[in-house]
Amino acid sequence: MMLRKKVVAVLGASALALTATVGLQSAKAADNTLIKIEVGGLSKQIYLPFMLAQQLGFYKRYGVNVQLVDEPAGGDATNDMVAGGVQLTGGFFDHNIDLQILGKSAESVAVLLKSPGEVELCRADLQSKIKSPADWKGGANLGVTGLGSSTNFITRAIGAKAGVPASDMHSIVIGAGATFIAAFKNKTVDCGMTTEPTISAILQQNLGYVLTDLRYGDLTKSALGYNYVATSVYGMTDWINAHPALVQGVVNAMYDTMAWIDAHTPLQIAQAMPADYYAGVGLDSYVNALTNEKVMYNPGIRMPVGAALGVLRAEQKGRIQYGSWTAAKVAAVNLNATFTNAFVNNAVSQVKAWHRTAKTKVGSS
Repeated sequence: MMLRKKVVAVLGASALALTATVGLQSAKAADNTLIKIEVGGLSKQIYLPFMLAQQLGFYKRYGVNVQLVDEPAGGDATNDMVAGGVQLTGGFFDHNIDLQILGKSAESVAVLLKSPGEVELCRADLQSKIKSPADWKGGANLGVTGLGSSTNFITRAIGAKAGVPASDMHSIVIGAGATFIAAFKNKTVDCGMTTEPTISAILQQNLGYVLTDLRYGDLTKSALGYNYVATSVYGMTDWINAHPALVQGVVNAMYDTMAWIDAHTPLQIAQAMPADYYAGVGLDSYVNALTNEKVMYNPGIRMPVGAALGVLRAEQKGRIQYGSWTAAKVAAVNLNATFTNAFVNNAVSQVKAWHRTAKTKVGSS
């Protein structure tokens, strides 16, 4: 399966030794082990921090040898991680809950998005027919990136909250980007869930309209009943426990990247990304989309208090309704085992230590 993936970058481990304050662990990874991070769509703005960290040289800065692997669907990326093909995944936090229900142990080590950044779009010719998710009753073909993807989980959660029977929601895999746009042009689906920059492309071409917007916290809570943390860095618990220094290096890079995002304008962020990431919609549209949804990023990258429970509650009705979860298994979920803030807590001091050292070196040169 991994042979068909698009490997986008390999970064050499840094030989830089970091000076830290007394009592802090070194932020440099212990060895040159290659860490493959598979991301459920690298060109999507919801996953922008992974490529930005590479563009800024932050993986190297914190001594980790990272290879980013592109996979259109988060569910497939998670499956590759479970199979051992990659060490970490860039995907939605909800997969960690799902894996626990399936009897596997995975956990998030950093949360990058406070809300999903997803939008449910419907075809332009259906605007008078589908005015809310409740209008899916009677049957609707709903586009998702993959059957095991978060877009599928969330779409069904939206439908369940609106009272739509599971039998009326027909999930159709249409991916993202060009394949998503083609599905709208060919009328393969009635509606579909996607992210920027595909949202802008659909709207620019007058192919669809926004039915449900999950880019902002208040709109997400209205659609799902709960807030819904999304993009995170996660891995199998056994691997994380066996490689704490490597995980720490990745989390440090993410923490520094998110601070950089917070301190820079959408234009500056876009200009730091590869040009082909915004070629389809143009730089201006890409920047405008990022301006509108920059609020979705989570600068501190901690799991907010109560957020994991919100994700579980938002999903459970839809997931039980279409048979992938049972009430008993939901009741048995140990949410504390699906995430840890320990690496983020370390990153706060270690990243500051790196910057202090770098500033000192510049001042003395």
